Amino acid sequence: MYEDRPWLRFYGKVPTALAYPEVTLYEALSATARRVPGAVAWDFFGTRSTYAQLLAEVDRCAAALATEGLSEGDHFLISMPTSPQAVIAFYAANRLGALPALIHPLSTAPEITHFLDVTNAQMALTLDAFYGPLAAATPKKPLARIVIARIPEYLSPLKRLGFWATKGRKIPAVPDDPRVRAWGALLAAVRGEAPRGAAKTGDPAAILFSGGTTGLPKGIVLSNRNFIAEGLQAAAWCELGEQDAILAILPIFHGFGLGVCVNAAFMAGAKSILVPQFSAEIVSKLLRTERPSVLVGVPTLFDALTKDPSLASADLSCLTACFCGADTLPRAVKERFEALVEKGGGRVKLLEGYGLTEAVSGIMATPLTEYREGSIGIPFPDMLAQIVQPGTMAEAPVGEEGEICVAGPAVMLGYLDDPEATAQTLKVHADGRTWLHTGDLGRMDADGFFYFSVRLKRMIKSSGFNVYPAQVEAVLREHPAVAEACVFGVPDPAQVERVKACVVLRDPAQAGSALEQALIDHCRERLIKWSCPREVEFIDALPLTKVGKVDYRELVRRHEAKEGG
Repeated sequence: MYEDRPWLRFYGKVPTALAYPEVTLYEALSATARRVPGAVAWDFFGTRSTYAQLLAEVDRCAAALATEGLSEGDHFLISMPTSPQAVIAFYAANRLGALPALIHPLSTAPEITHFLDVTNAQMALTLDAFYGPLAAATPKKPLARIVIARIPEYLSPLKRLGFWATKGRKIPAVPDDPRVRAWGALLAAVRGEAPRGAAKTGDPAAILFSGGTTGLPKGIVLSNRNFIAEGLQAAAWCELGEQDAILAILPIFHGFGLGVCVNAAFMAGAKSILVPQFSAEIVSKLLRTERPSVLVGVPTLFDALTKDPSLASADLSCLTACFCGADTLPRAVKERFEALVEKGGGRVKLLEGYGLTEAVSGIMATPLTEYREGSIGIPFPDMLAQIVQPGTMAEAPVGEEGEICVAGPAVMLGYLDDPEATAQTLKVHADGRTWLHTGDLGRMDADGFFYFSVRLKRMIKSSGFNVYPAQVEAVLREHPAVAEACVFGVPDPAQVERVKACVVLRDPAQAGSALEQALIDHCRERLIKWSCPREVEFIDALPLTKVGKVDYRELVRRHEAKEGG
């Protein structure tokens, strides 16, 4: 066993294999509600829901959505921050056998149009603050229903007043729109129960989005089994139990936020502390007041926390597990955070993990009891990983760099309506297993610890969010002044990577700071802010490889040489 999976000897208390119930996500949540009905399922700025209350709310929401026309097999767009309505609607759709597609609530109208076109969703849920872009989307099949939620619906009277004073009064009123239904009124009007879908554990449960070679995000179809397996694996790895709480800082449209911060907590009967918008101030306050035991996030989160003065004297002994993913963790950030925790009476270490949306999220991490410098850890229970020689299915020798491949119950069903991309990513190896080719380079040492080297794909990670260069380049080329563009990531102390664009102009005489700002503004009108270039460099021509492709690596080298000089 250890010969095939040498990492098992480092599992400590974590079981080497887990039992996965043959149920849907709704049925798994129901089981937790029966087991611990009075335990707190979620906390939202002091408003709390027990598991029994959550299940009742999910049932009520399912009935309301069914009344509005959502039925088994339909796609349902959820454009929400991490909030009670988003969580409730996700599991309600699962009860109906509908397929929720979760997107960033700050998506622009053109991006939302793409999401609606690829999913054919006829119903959407969003906040009143984000109604505008959703309403402005122009999909081929128009939206029939828009459910509008509001943050104050799950706040105490005092916090509602505070929200109105600081943010609520700035939100434009939702205009008269026959498609709109208000969340509160919709649920209040429910009579009776919704029908139960006939979905099984192996059937699709959600669509999350990632990038493709065309630059447009493509749908990743994940099953009930995928979410249940990854949730139970993550809970076992973090030793997350009914007495624990996890801060749900990462957004619900992200596999990490949905799969670990919410669903893993619900599988374990733990409390998920919902955080709709990240700020160091909010997270610092929740660390002090709610005292979570598990904290997961991206490097920029932990870096910001180390700089927050309110934590300098805080009691942080509550923390039992802290994991960082989505980006490479700088050593300096790790050391500063661990020093902060130690000063606050805690002993936890900040450990790295690895995952990708095609396997829900995290599927390997450093064990709580064993640390290796620079390692992203070892696979979770029942997950397999190997290094293969790039472009092949042949396993590489120990210590040799190659492509990271993973297999196991968390691996996706495939890409939505894209069998070609699915076949390029999911491949059956000689052992008969289906392996997910991650597109990431790395290596494995003799003990089975994995090390990430670099992304084969050109995807940029900015503040933990995926940025797809081809998508940004396409938007830049829409500007009349632009002839060609190439986008790549450059190091940034705050965001880990920031987006830089090299642009060839139709008229080089137009080059200058005014046009640079105009191109950045052009992107901001069409893309989420993380995808927008922070700087634009005007060049005479894009360098090409020997086969005529744009040589973005050469542009990266030039940038590095310039910065170094």
